[in-house]
Amino acid sequence: MTESVATPEAAEDARPPHRSRAAHAGRGLVLAALGIVFGDIGTSPLYALQTVFSIDDGAVRPTPGDVYGVISLMFWSVTLIVSVKYVGVVMRADNDGEGGVMALAALARRLYADRGRPTKWLLLIGVLGVSLFYGDSVITPAISVLSAVEGLEVAAPSLSHVVLPIAAVILTLLFAAQRFGTGRVGRLFGPVTALWLAALAVGGLAEVLPHPEVLKGLSPTYALLFVVDHPGIAFVAFGAVVLVITGAEALYADMGHFGRTPILRAWFFLVFPALVLNYLGQAALILHHPGAATNPFFLLYPHWSRIPMVVLATAATVIASQAVISGAFSLSRQAMQLGLLPPLTVRQTSEEESGQIYLPGVNAILFVGVLVLMLSFRSSERLATAYGVSVTGALVVDTLLLLVVARVLWHWQPWKLALAAVGFGGVELVFLAGNLSKVLHGGWLPLLIAVLVFTVMTTWRRGREIVSANRRTMEGSLADFVEEARHHGKPRVRGVAVFPHPSKETVPLALRANAQHNHVLHETVVIVSMGAANVPHVPPEDRLAVDDLGYEDDGIQHLSVTLGFADPPDLPAALRQAHAAGMIEPPTADLDDASYFLSRGSIRRTSAPGMARWRKALFVGLAHTAANPAAYFGLPPDSTVTMGSDVEV
Repeated sequence: MTESVATPEAAEDARPPHRSRAAHAGRGLVLAALGIVFGDIGTSPLYALQTVFSIDDGAVRPTPGDVYGVISLMFWSVTLIVSVKYVGVVMRADNDGEGGVMALAALARRLYADRGRPTKWLLLIGVLGVSLFYGDSVITPAISVLSAVEGLEVAAPSLSHVVLPIAAVILTLLFAAQRFGTGRVGRLFGPVTALWLAALAVGGLAEVLPHPEVLKGLSPTYALLFVVDHPGIAFVAFGAVVLVITGAEALYADMGHFGRTPILRAWFFLVFPALVLNYLGQAALILHHPGAATNPFFLLYPHWSRIPMVVLATAATVIASQAVISGAFSLSRQAMQLGLLPPLTVRQTSEEESGQIYLPGVNAILFVGVLVLMLSFRSSERLATAYGVSVTGALVVDTLLLLVVARVLWHWQPWKLALAAVGFGGVELVFLAGNLSKVLHGGWLPLLIAVLVFTVMTTWRRGREIVSANRRTMEGSLADFVEEARHHGKPRVRGVAVFPHPSKETVPLALRANAQHNHVLHETVVIVSMGAANVPHVPPEDRLAVDDLGYEDDGIQHLSVTLGFADPPDLPAALRQAHAAGMIEPPTADLDDASYFLSRGSIRRTSAPGMARWRKALFVGLAHTAANPAAYFGLPPDSTVTMGSDVEV
């Protein structure tokens, strides 16, 4: 296992003032946000209403009372959860301009740490939210693409047998293309999604205009009557109605890319009206043609336009899938920076955008999961039974963290907290309860994924704590080492030696091994500690600090590098910046010829207390999957040496 230099504990208090420049952008970001932010929720009309009328063997009937009740539930769910909660409230709780459950948990930890309160439980809540997101990441590409391609069964029934193979090929190409980056294709996301939203609005409007009575479904009284008259059926319907808000958390998670204003404008002026019109159009179609409930979305369009709509829907669902995959990559890198995952291979796919990254390991796991899921369930209708559990769980986690943050950040009074808890959390808990009824019919899958991810993250974090404690005992005091080197002397060889290390308190194992076995030290020894701050990004000018080791003429220096949890850990770049600023001596040191010494030793499992044996075995296995540290920290392979000793866990 490599001695990690990304230590979140070392930089918890690093909170430089920084705001996302995206918040000041104009109309261009509104168009860009359409493709990235709204891809998931924008494709929900493909399967949401269809699922409501097919769930539990057609418990919800295509009668006026049920149709008006369902459409009212859908409209007010989107209004309350998306428009009010996320756009109106949650997006105000940004962490240095960034959003998402990880950023919200980090903000909560920062606020409560300032008040001297324990914060470990807040991290666990954030880990739970991330775990649920991974469950969603596996299901979203499968159900989205499959539901789009299933339009062929309506447009050309003779092609029904090729739906599954076509969907599998599309997803295979999508995951295979990740290694090349999505920058160029990404420029098309906004216009394609805008075209898709226009098609949603036109299709819905064409059915609403001749049947305006469907607008009665916007009244909340129909939702209340539906629940009161058919509580059992309504409870079942909740498990499918939640599909209209899948992707709601993406509005908050992608805030750092675009800022709150472009997302707000895109939602209220484009996305929300298009979704409402389409759902109303589908409802009107079902009212007058009950048989259309089998696939109301594609039957909403005239026969000549269904093949083009299949193509457009497929493009829209690919965009939605891409947004989820990119989100999984970003969250994985943030989790690594916070010490929740082992270092994984991260490849930058764009020289301009630091957020465009590719993680081969995460991509492979997602691809296998998506393909197995799709081939197992074989239809979007069956997949819908597994959908919703992870989505509603993530919504509840966001609400819980929001209440924690609002209490301190905005000084909300108890009555405000209670109102938000009931208004947001109460509705979401009802959705969650409705989806838990689907656990035995496929809903167990996202829960299993979430449990596995949660177990992996908590095990890795706990294992790191034990290994770090044992390593510190082996390393010994850095102050004593410097004192000994100064008084007893060691032969010095020309050149610069760089030792990545978590802190300035102890000696890097590679440095101690080099001094003990080779009996020499380099003229310039630079110990570098990288810390992950509790904010997404740290401005370059605030990242570096040189720590005093007691003497100025011993040739041993310590450089602290503070990164945001969304910043790439490029160690050579940090050294070049420090050298240019005159922070590393001597100023003439040629860092291009520096040698990098990594402390890396095997982890031996023991019977010592601190963690269950099965978790120790899991931790050791995770350590073996860790990426090459030279690649993870951007070190030149030809100039990197690995040294160290075994460490117990």
